[in-house]
Amino acid sequence: MYLSIGAAALAIGVSVVTMRRWAKSGRLLPDHRTLGGHRRYDEDRRATVFQKKSRSLKGHAVAYARVSARDQAQDLMVQQQKLEKYCSEHFQSFEILADLGSGLNYKKPGLLKLLKMIHQGSFSHLIINHKDRLLRFGSEIIFSLCKAKGIAVTILEESPAKSFELICSDSSSEVPCSLRTARARPKLRRGSEFTTR
Repeated sequence: MYLSIGAAALAIGVSVVTMRRWAKSGRLLPDHRTLGGHRRYDEDRRATVFQKKSRSLKGHAVAYARVSARDQAQDLMVQQQKLEKYCSEHFQSFEILADLGSGLNYKKPGLLKLLKMIHQGSFSHLIINHKDRLLRFGSEIIFSLCKAKGIAVTILEESPAKSFELICSDSSSEVPCSLRTARARPKLRRGSEFTTR
């Protein structure tokens, strides 16, 4: 008996998108294709494969992605694709939250939803690409909350060093970006005296 790609995905506990990705990469190939080109999976031959993969995919993960400005929409898409790929390969179910806003803004809708879910303990793993994608400052507080709720945190990549301009761009909606220099002290000429008041 052959299973449709949807039925096979349900048997494993992954999405149809993940099944197509596995077929493309050769990780789990279909046993048959219909005249219309639809994938079919042999239920008997793949039973052990389905069970093995189902056991290896555990828990519900929440992934979080963020960019600072609208012109970084492409970067947000890349973040989400990386998170989806990782989660589909490691977890039985997952969802991705995304925000457009400064890392200093603590009222972003995706972040607020994430905090609520952490408080409820409604998922098992938090997945992010970079530590600074969560918040510019204060990520450790969220990590501590996750630990208290028994939620594991996985950071996929080490955050790259950012230039001053990029940091300013990220925080421009919250803090004016300007260099503050100390007031210049009067220069003393040789042989002159200077008295402070």
